[in-house]
Amino acid sequence: MVEAWALVEDGVMVEGHDAGRLVPWWSFTKTVLAAAAMVLVRDGLVSLDEPVEGKSYTLRHLLQHRSGMVNYGGFRPYHAAVERGDDPWPISELLDRLEADRLRYPAGEGWDYSNIGYWVVGQLIETVTGSRLDEALQRLVLKPLGVENARIVRERANLARVAMGTAEGYHPGWVYHGLLVGSVSDAALLLDRLLADNLLLSNLLQEMLTPFVLPGPVPERPWIVPGYGLGIMTGETSSGVRVAGHTGGGPGSTIAVYRNLNGTRTAAFFRTSEDEARTEEGAFRLLAD
Repeated sequence: MVEAWALVEDGVMVEGHDAGRLVPWWSFTKTVLAAAAMVLVRDGLVSLDEPVEGKSYTLRHLLQHRSGMVNYGGFRPYHAAVERGDDPWPISELLDRLEADRLRYPAGEGWDYSNIGYWVVGQLIETVTGSRLDEALQRLVLKPLGVENARIVRERANLARVAMGTAEGYHPGWVYHGLLVGSVSDAALLLDRLLADNLLLSNLLQEMLTPFVLPGPVPERPWIVPGYGLGIMTGETSSGVRVAGHTGGGPGSTIAVYRNLNGTRTAAFFRTSEDEARTEEGAFRLLAD
């Protein structure tokens, strides 16, 4: 099993193990998508609280998983197709299979993690910027934060040098909102610099960090008071540390990228294991030491 980690303080990496290894960022990509969307809010190009055109939900609802949109995480045919090694379905087929036009609850009146909601965010970013998603993320977030080697991958061949564990041959197109790949150190540096307010106005950063508090503790996960802000998981861990960041997981591996909100440390921890709890524990341990 591969383990790699990086520890950053105030934008500088101070410790690490195999920290330059290229890994899939999985749902840590959502934090980058949310940051890009908030840059567009900062620049007055989109509204956080006006309904998305033709819809009842807002950008805030999408970023906080409160839009009422369905998720494909629990959709068995999706997982069966991934396990067979199939090519991804066209997005129109995915949306039809999930009846994605039917909201599961009125926008703002519930919470349910939704990868489809973040696909909509990616589409919004592309529409407003007139750029492909990878180019938009590079310009809006990655380059301003000094993280220039992470990239969206779209084909199997793009994962040839990436630590995928048992998921060799995986097609990144199954991550419909886009899959960022980068080093473990770059993941930690990005979050550290983002939360140090090197990109957003302080009021928008505070919006990202303000959680919708979820029922806790989380069984078999190191969370006592979990919550979800705008593209950011935040709350109190079982070790008593207040953190903000994101966990990501997919076939063959997991990554946890978090900052200690009571200190100056940011950690990224990656494992070629699908055990999210152990990976989070690794990151939280680095923050608490």
